[in-house]
Amino acid sequence: MATQIDTFDSVVAAGDIRGALGTVRQHDLAPRRTWRARLLTLLAIMGPGMIVMVGDNDAGGVATYAQAGQNYGTSLLWTLLLLVPVLIVNQEMCVRLGAVTGVGHARLILERFGKFWGAFSVGDLFILNFLTLVTEFVGISLAMGYFGISPLISVPVSAVALIAVTITGSFRRWERFMYGFIVVNLVAVPLALIVHPDLGRVVHDTVVPGVQGGLDGTSLLLIISVVGTTVAPWQLFFQQSNVVDKRITPRWVNYERWDTVLGSVVTEIGAAALLIAAAFAFANTDLAGRFTDAGAVAAGLAQTVGPVAGALFAIFLLDAAIIGAAAVTLATTYAFGDVFGIRHSLHRGIGEAKGFYGSYSLLVALAAGIVLIPNAPLGLMTMAVQALAGVLLPSATVFLLLLCNDRDVLGPWTNPRWLNIVASVIVGVLLLLSLVLVVTTLFPDADATLVTTGLGGLVAVGLGGIGVLEMGTARRSPHPPDMLALGRDTWRMPPLALLNRPVWSPTRKVGMLALRGYLLMAAVLLVVKVFQLALGQ
Repeated sequence: MATQIDTFDSVVAAGDIRGALGTVRQHDLAPRRTWRARLLTLLAIMGPGMIVMVGDNDAGGVATYAQAGQNYGTSLLWTLLLLVPVLIVNQEMCVRLGAVTGVGHARLILERFGKFWGAFSVGDLFILNFLTLVTEFVGISLAMGYFGISPLISVPVSAVALIAVTITGSFRRWERFMYGFIVVNLVAVPLALIVHPDLGRVVHDTVVPGVQGGLDGTSLLLIISVVGTTVAPWQLFFQQSNVVDKRITPRWVNYERWDTVLGSVVTEIGAAALLIAAAFAFANTDLAGRFTDAGAVAAGLAQTVGPVAGALFAIFLLDAAIIGAAAVTLATTYAFGDVFGIRHSLHRGIGEAKGFYGSYSLLVALAAGIVLIPNAPLGLMTMAVQALAGVLLPSATVFLLLLCNDRDVLGPWTNPRWLNIVASVIVGVLLLLSLVLVVTTLFPDADATLVTTGLGGLVAVGLGGIGVLEMGTARRSPHPPDMLALGRDTWRMPPLALLNRPVWSPTRKVGMLALRGYLLMAAVLLVVKVFQLALGQ
């Protein structure tokens, strides 16, 4: 039997799904027997997955992919291929959490793990999201600067437009705006074709890992930046809350999964197109290996390929920055609403959700103001934010895994064992990258390849030990028979106030504290590395 949804915004938690491309009625229980019916339903439901994925190719992402292509050719294309399953696995867990619980990611963390862990997780989010939002306005200023428009005009106008698009009080209208920006995002494909890429080389570098010039601290920092901009922590908070806001229930989870898969493919095609364009446009030129910022990339494309290439890149950068700014800010204000218990839904007008729209507008205004500070190191700031996201991602993924194995929260929708194994490997790889960054920062002369191999073995042993312990715990606490008998399509999380908080074993507590302490240290050392680059060391 379905249970009541416990949410700060319960008035709008139930109702018709009114998407940009169609409507699904609240009490629609009809089976979808034809491909046409299934397609129409998918079009109505899709949105959260597509928007979060395309929003992932934001201004920081554009700069990071262009830097990878300009400085390392196509040798880092393999990272994008490996990140597709990472995107799908992480975001699919958010889909289930949103549809089954009816509450946002931030509130689940606070309620299930307490204020101590909630403050760490949500505090990370607020800081990182604000810095990311700053980089979106950096992208806007650089893109419009290519067309000769001063940041004093482009940044304030863009800020006002972002606020106007969001405060309409209509989820459908907001989603339609986002789809319009997604269509513009497709200019990445002709941009890649204009440079006449060598398809054989592209295929080889996509499937065969390698780093042009060898792995060192600088290339490793860029790889972490690619990971951080492709699989950012804000995505977890955005998609879960957006699924709740769109009123997607367990009955429609499979459609939202397809939305997520399609979005991940689209975003990686766009990322690969940007990397390929920069790689072949700057190969064998004086600009190869001399990335500064995305604005210089647009100018360089105009110089080496032609004005059309430069204009396409600038248009993509502007579009990506707007989508990213909208999604990142909304993820933050969704979490703000979760934490402080204020109404937070795009279905509400300004009068009903003053705190929600007020915090959104304030964040946008502050970030826009920072970008207008003269002589700020915008290119370095952008890379630093993406790398910081990569360093903090393991922590966010661990909380996601814990929630998706919480049977009081997800009931029959908890992770199967194979998914836990895959997700644990992903966490291990992310942790390995940050470990190598720490070691190569402390010991600049260390062989990065040797360090990666050695630490990789230690991480593998650690994951194996944790897996053995968790498998033993799973055997001792099987699903209750009455929970397994419930229909998955109708099972919803009971009100959070009625759930007992999960009890952590001493081993898990120590492990989580160690992880948090290590990640804080890694973040500090990342700042050190960025300053070293800024000083040319």
